[in-house]
Amino acid sequence: MGIAERKIRQREEVKASILNAAWKMVEKEGWQALSIRKIAEAIEYSAPVIYDHFENKEAILQEFTRRGFCLLNESIAAAIAPLSLPEQQIEAIAHAYRAFAIEHREYYQLMYGLGMPGCDTVKQTAELHTFSQLLLTPLRQMAAQSTKSIDPYLKLRTLWSTLHGLISISRMGETDHEDELSEMVLQDFIGVFIAGMR
Repeated sequence: MGIAERKIRQREEVKASILNAAWKMVEKEGWQALSIRKIAEAIEYSAPVIYDHFENKEAILQEFTRRGFCLLNESIAAAIAPLSLPEQQIEAIAHAYRAFAIEHREYYQLMYGLGMPGCDTVKQTAELHTFSQLLLTPLRQMAAQSTKSIDPYLKLRTLWSTLHGLISISRMGETDHEDELSEMVLQDFIGVFIAGMR
């Protein structure tokens, strides 16, 4: 291995250690506790080494947001792959989205920490664009088959916003049967949503 290759590998290893330390910190203390100083202490490097890899803390958070949307996209793609009907795909998307929010709580909190991403953010972030296309495909198919005049982009926003709202509300619940209730609400919404597109 040449000197150039070794330097690239060492740089990638340091970047990976920064992200690993940051993730452990998040799992233990939450996103609010994350700081460049703490990461530097955890990996036993100086803060300038962190800044050599990430411009600031927001750049680290952006990397985790990107990774979160990659995981969400993989979950949705796997859920819809065996299904041919758009109605089935929309229902599968809703359940995969909810399951992701439950199983990957830290990612979900970061991905939506500042609310719903706007159109400009979606266009500029490849993973967000992929996510919106995964949702738009069955919505466009249903709109094309519908007897009504349907805007797939409006339906995308409705679906996404409602799923996010249901998850947010279920997290505030304090009942013993919150998961069961949340599932029932999701099923109720999906039934009405799909019926409204026919």
